[in-house]
Amino acid sequence: MAVKPVLRMGHPVLLQRSQEVRDFGTAGLDALLDDMRDTMAALNGAGLAAPQIGVPLRVVIFGVEANARYPDAPPVPNTVLVNPVLTPLSPEQEEDWEGCLSVPGMRGRVPRYTRLRYQGVDERGAPIDRIAEGFHARVVQHEVDHLDGVLYPMRIRDFTTFGFTEELFPGQVIADD
Repeated sequence: MAVKPVLRMGHPVLLQRSQEVRDFGTAGLDALLDDMRDTMAALNGAGLAAPQIGVPLRVVIFGVEANARYPDAPPVPNTVLVNPVLTPLSPEQEEDWEGCLSVPGMRGRVPRYTRLRYQGVDERGAPIDRIAEGFHARVVQHEVDHLDGVLYPMRIRDFTTFGFTEELFPGQVIADD
């Protein structure tokens, strides 16, 4: 369909809780997903939430295969996740660097659960129920946060680990997530 502009931190749509999807297999949902896929691919992202392109619905997509931006990351299955519910399976959290297409040019260390279960449905309403660990769990949490109006800087505990990418990583080329 089309590559859409990504809203940036401060836009009101990014700060609100998104609405549940009630109708599946519709032309509108299919068009939204096409736009999300095109936008994520054009920006070489690991995931994208519908609110990031201005649509306040509880829809995220994510997936990472071989990607130069994540050379050490294990693959994350390409997934459409609608109306997600996350359940941590351990209290253990790990801090690691994150970036976001809605917070361009910046990075921060964000604590995330290391192991969780995510449930929801796909674009046709078929159930999804998976266990995720490590990078996969981090990606899911980051994207689902967008559905609740939470951007990664809101989760940073130590603001000395938040800043512009070129200042934090001089001489390195690191794109936004």
